[in-house]
Amino acid sequence: MPLVGVYSYSAGALAFLVLGLVLLTGQRGKPQKQLLLLAAAASFVWLLAVALQLHLQHSLFLTHSLELLRNFAWLAFLARAVSTGHGEDALALRRFRSLLLMTGAFLLLLAAMGLERHISGRALISNVGGIDWLLAGHMGVAVFGLILVEQLIRNVRPESRRAVKYLCMGLGGLFVYDFYLYSDALLFQRVDGAAFQARGIVNALVVPVIAVAMMRDPHWSLEVHVSRRAVFHTVALLGTGTYLLAMGVGGYFVRSYGGSWGAVAQVIFLFAALLLLAVLLFSGQLRARLRVIISKHFFHFKYEYRDEWLRFIHTLSTGAADDGLRERVIQAMANILDSPGGLLWLRRDPDRYECMAGWCMSPVEDGNLPADSDFTRFLEQEQWVVNLEEFEQDRKHYGDLQVPAVIDRIPEAWVIVPLLLHERLTGFVLLSRSPVAREFNWEDYDLLRTVGQQAAAHLAQLDVSKALADAKQFEACSQLSAYVMHDLKNLIAQLSLVVTNAAKHKHNPQFMEDAVTTVENSVNKMSSLLAHIRSGGSKAGETRDVDVCEMLLDVCQTMSSGLPTPKLDCQATGVWVRCNLDRFAAVVGHVIRNAQDATPDDGRLMVRLFKQNDRAVVEVQDTGAGMDQAFIQEQLFRPFVSTKGASGMGIGAYETREFIRGLGGEVEVFSRPGEGTTFRMSVPISEELKNPVKLVAGEQGSRDPNDNKYKETASC
Repeated sequence: MPLVGVYSYSAGALAFLVLGLVLLTGQRGKPQKQLLLLAAAASFVWLLAVALQLHLQHSLFLTHSLELLRNFAWLAFLARAVSTGHGEDALALRRFRSLLLMTGAFLLLLAAMGLERHISGRALISNVGGIDWLLAGHMGVAVFGLILVEQLIRNVRPESRRAVKYLCMGLGGLFVYDFYLYSDALLFQRVDGAAFQARGIVNALVVPVIAVAMMRDPHWSLEVHVSRRAVFHTVALLGTGTYLLAMGVGGYFVRSYGGSWGAVAQVIFLFAALLLLAVLLFSGQLRARLRVIISKHFFHFKYEYRDEWLRFIHTLSTGAADDGLRERVIQAMANILDSPGGLLWLRRDPDRYECMAGWCMSPVEDGNLPADSDFTRFLEQEQWVVNLEEFEQDRKHYGDLQVPAVIDRIPEAWVIVPLLLHERLTGFVLLSRSPVAREFNWEDYDLLRTVGQQAAAHLAQLDVSKALADAKQFEACSQLSAYVMHDLKNLIAQLSLVVTNAAKHKHNPQFMEDAVTTVENSVNKMSSLLAHIRSGGSKAGETRDVDVCEMLLDVCQTMSSGLPTPKLDCQATGVWVRCNLDRFAAVVGHVIRNAQDATPDDGRLMVRLFKQNDRAVVEVQDTGAGMDQAFIQEQLFRPFVSTKGASGMGIGAYETREFIRGLGGEVEVFSRPGEGTTFRMSVPISEELKNPVKLVAGEQGSRDPNDNKYKETASC
């Protein structure tokens, strides 16, 4: 059996020898690498000494001392790696030296215990109270090593984690195995022979894992950042472990000296201890006190600004923009100071600030403050965070500041944070007193001022969003009014022509028939317009399949009251489009009316319908004044821009294009100044009615403006 141990420890020594030689070949000058080389060398020497001891079958004090040296080297390496995350090099070096001195003193104490046992053959110092303190000390070294490994992997920077995780796996395995070995020995008062002999192979297996870490970071420059959260959780974990250990010792003594009630008393004692631990762990006040202690004694700065800022922004951004943003502003500020609640005042009118919201506090009734009060002017001019406790102790520091009575009546009022936007006071937040007493310094005031400015920007954005939504509603209303006025203008124009010609043609039955038809058509148009307004201004309306040629016939007949009279040329029949008939007729009427306005009375106005690639194409061609290309591209389709002065609304072309595009079509305009304009509208033909139409050259239909009937020169 001893040969197994010899081979085991020899293999471990050989593995660490190779690791040390590899470290000697790389770049030098890095403190971490030098300490790693020292740890590898110490491990090699210790493993070789244990193999020699097993071969000679003779106990050597040297092996115990070398094991302590090996532990010291590994702990020094880990301590150096962890301490570099605490700040500047000088500060990190001082902390490393302090940690090294404490570790060395503890290991020297263990060495003294081992020497005493080796010389006298008895355990006098190391066996007090029936506990083998030498084994307990080795177990404590393993626990301390695991703590350092945990700190290293938790706080390493993301870019270095890929390499460091393998190092932590390897060293963590070493210390876990040592903890198992010595805790088992402490429990059973003997060292397990199999576990002891396998220890050499275990150390050898760790070397390849460390080698992987070296290959991933050949320069071995560990960049560790110790976060407050990691320190908080580590301190909490250590405190919990210490508490449980103390309670275990207490339970042991209760059981030993409790007599017949010992076992029962031990169970009751341990249950009560666990219950107390649960209460403490869920205590917000205890957590707040622990954070204050850590900030005072472990870090140069009071806040982990990255975490604080991310938490602040996350709190503001959670939920919808207008859903409880004011309450979230209070909560985000309260979390910084561990405040249990707060109130928010905002400037609603030019002359007052109103208490608008509360988080874990009820808003103050009748809590309005004048905008020109000394208190609000002080917050805006000085831009100070007002600590009411400090204000009560030293009022001279705040000059002539007078706290308003509405705030003075709040017993838990503590800190007032101004909300400043572009050097203007938009409001302020009042935080209630924290359950933990804390000292304020420049970091607290600067951080609160900064988050106050950020909160003011968020609240201003909320107000702007609401104002924009209101403006959009007014814009929709104004746009609807413009469309209504535009349609009414066309209807009024038709009725005006009837009234103008009534005196001259009132005895003409044909004229009276046309007049009645025009009035009836106008009534129908206005009824549809009213229904459109009642529906909320929806442009879609009821859609159905519309015969385009018949629709154009009705439109041209309606618009024939104006000059020049439109002539209709249907080059294709049976062309159906799915749309709202009234809206389609209205937009075509707009185009015809614009063409009449731009064309002299003796000019020509032609309306055509033809089919092109499964599309119905409607053209309105005139011989009017025409337009240049720049006007078509930049002005023609801009809403509420008109070339007719006060008589035009400027939405006819825009409405036409939007309606045609809504049908899946497009609008094209071809024009030259002095030559006229062609307004082309193409829309998809209904899928159900895409039947080929046979066209005969020269066949067309025309509209005679002097006749009320549609005369066909050929089949239409």
